[in-house]
Amino acid sequence: MPFPATRLRRLRQNRTFRRLVRETTISVDDLVLPLFIVPGRGIKKEMESLPGNYHLSVDCLVEEARELRDLGISAILLFGVPDAKDKNERAFGAYSPTGIVQQAVRAVKENVPGLLVITDVCLCEYTPHGHCGVLKNDYLDNEASLELLVKTGLSHAQAGADMISPAAMLDGQIRALRQALDSSGFLNLPIMAYSAKFASKLYDPFFKEGTQSALTHGDKRTHQMPIGNSDEAMREIAMDVEEGADIVMVKPGLFYLDVVYRAKTEFNMPLAVYNVSGEYAMIDAAARLGRLDRDAVMFEALRCLKRAGADILITYAAKQAAKYLTSKKLSVSDAVPEVESFAGRELSMKFSGIDGTAGSAGLVGSQWKSSSSD
Repeated sequence: MPFPATRLRRLRQNRTFRRLVRETTISVDDLVLPLFIVPGRGIKKEMESLPGNYHLSVDCLVEEARELRDLGISAILLFGVPDAKDKNERAFGAYSPTGIVQQAVRAVKENVPGLLVITDVCLCEYTPHGHCGVLKNDYLDNEASLELLVKTGLSHAQAGADMISPAAMLDGQIRALRQALDSSGFLNLPIMAYSAKFASKLYDPFFKEGTQSALTHGDKRTHQMPIGNSDEAMREIAMDVEEGADIVMVKPGLFYLDVVYRAKTEFNMPLAVYNVSGEYAMIDAAARLGRLDRDAVMFEALRCLKRAGADILITYAAKQAAKYLTSKKLSVSDAVPEVESFAGRELSMKFSGIDGTAGSAGLVGSQWKSSSSD
């Protein structure tokens, strides 16, 4: 029925109506925080390209994990950052029983019960060249690398990981890991597959600073996906589902919402989306320049990922978002500001009250506050 009988604005006229008919919500249950673990003790060093995120030694990881659990975050995703001297062509540190991730898993499971520990299963952090496995004539050898990937996944399971997440985009990696886990007694350990992982430059902050494993030569386009191919992404997801993946993933997220939507509608599987380092860093950098409101845009990004079909949001903003959601006990559909404001790095936000008047509410955390209106 056309206008004037139909007036879609009737259900937008105040916050109560908008909450009543909201289609997409975010809760703290959706959030997974990536964490970077380094050797040593007493280390908590903020990453310049990913403000609010840190390199953590195992003892500091335990403290961070307790805080995350208390905020209501249900899962963390662990990445190892070994010393350069411990890297070698066979990526031994990836599957060593005393490797940095294995130590971290044991420490968190012993000291922070109730928090799900997911481990990234890849070899790039542990090779001197930064590629995801064994190189032969500068080409990633699929079968030789699969052997090491399986050893890595098993070592994480034996350390106590709740779920493993293979990231190398090797053909057959899910089948190989599922068979190895089952034959070793880990029948109930789930696999979250990096199913549609594109060869994106949006990973640069992650590799250059996060895992400190930038490539010494070449690129990863022989195994990660071409950025323009969504049909191929569906084939990758279909293969992972057939091979035994319990959760599938699209990575990156914001530039690939069409792929997220297709993945959810075509497979109806639990779907994780990785809001990657470059996406987080772009929003942060623009906010520092006063070009946009960090909080409002970050929440908008997360809600758009969820709207497109994401069930699980892997994001470097997880802790900040959880602090706000926990303090307000609201979903993000309630929390997203309707009048944004920005002044420098500090941020504060104005929210519409039920009567349509503006009330102010500051986000929790040093990076989520401000005062003047746009």
